Amino acid sequence: MNSRISILGGGESGVGAAMLAQQKGYSVFLSDLGVIKEKYKNVLLNNNINFEEEKHSEELILNSGLVIKSPGIPEKAPLIMKLKEKDIPVISEIEFAGRYTDAKTICITGSNGKTTTTMLLYHILKKAGINVGLAGNVGHSFAWQVAKENFDVYVLELSSFQLDDMYDFKADVAVLMNITPDHLDRYGYNMQNYVDSKFRIIQNQTEQDYFVVCKDDEITQNELNKRYIKPQLIQFGLGEPAENEAGIKENQFIINIHQKQFNMSILDLALQGKHNAYNSMAAGISSMILEIRNEQLRESLTDFTGVEHRLERFLKVHGIEFVNDSKATNVNSTWYALESIGKPIVWIAGGVDKGNDYSMLKKLAKDKVKAIVCLGKDNQKIHDSFKGAVKNIVDASNMEEAVKAAYYLARNGDTVLLSPACASFDLFDNYEDRGLQFKQNVRNL
Repeated sequence: MNSRISILGGGESGVGAAMLAQQKGYSVFLSDLGVIKEKYKNVLLNNNINFEEEKHSEELILNSGLVIKSPGIPEKAPLIMKLKEKDIPVISEIEFAGRYTDAKTICITGSNGKTTTTMLLYHILKKAGINVGLAGNVGHSFAWQVAKENFDVYVLELSSFQLDDMYDFKADVAVLMNITPDHLDRYGYNMQNYVDSKFRIIQNQTEQDYFVVCKDDEITQNELNKRYIKPQLIQFGLGEPAENEAGIKENQFIINIHQKQFNMSILDLALQGKHNAYNSMAAGISSMILEIRNEQLRESLTDFTGVEHRLERFLKVHGIEFVNDSKATNVNSTWYALESIGKPIVWIAGGVDKGNDYSMLKKLAKDKVKAIVCLGKDNQKIHDSFKGAVKNIVDASNMEEAVKAAYYLARNGDTVLLSPACASFDLFDNYEDRGLQFKQNVRNL
């Protein structure tokens, strides 16, 4: 057996995978087309792991028994195609780490709400005294934790890109929040390909496992009707819940599972708003599957403080509230953001368009948005989509310009909302960098 592992990508997941692979006795080579951040380079150097940056040495990579790739590298990349031609398995860091742990896994995916749900569930389990790790798209890499920690349970936030490179991995509890068009550029602009990718979260599940889904999500429900679902199905929605469901009745938040009931007033939930009710239900159901006691669950649902860069009410300057929703990288996330704000909005939007259809935002924009500040290298599509619905549409080429423009367009009592509906890679490292630059420039006003 060829014990050489090549890892493509020197970020959090790649370096974590390198650590675990080395610990398990593999000969490890890590390669990144870009520049590796100092903190990750130091880990590689301190652990004597071979690596290269700003190039891929194909002869070394094509001589591997296994390749672990960063979720950011598309299937269609020439190097990945060459690996597939040579029948060299290409897997995700999550798939690799899953081979070396017996811990229970609760895996959360969906186009929107997955980070908030993941962080809320982690908060509930940690507070209840469970020995729990947080990984996937948040926290330390799963592989790094499998190498260095010894958790009994992992809460994993999984993107469709991670799921695409998972084959034998099994979730004990799989949570699918919703499916709305996103990343269609990676799926040949074919919605069914994206849906299939999300449903990979239940591959390998048995009748002993659980699949938690949203009853109100049309695309998910249509797909359920087409498939045989092996795991136990538990649904959540805003209507009155039946057995093995969560829902709302007369302002009471209710979860019914296996003859057990949990209920509390929706007014006591830390996370307010319709979309957050879904997040609280999904996390609550998962907690009850793990037999967290009602009073512990109630306390955690009451005191959770939310997630940075997700509808983060950040600062008021001269009566203008600034809200950081940099994590809204698709149209649906931005719809929730616009819907949840009751005051006139100056909306900062734009970035790398992933095949967005802005038509679903048009009515909300007409009713609530007094001005749009476009922040991206190519803003034409936003201008075309909202011309006629919003009077003022201006362009900004960096975050400082965008924040100043929004500030001058807003008045006392208005809200400036950064909710881009797009990826960030044209002007920023990632959505966190975009959100942090927004907050810094608001502080500078």
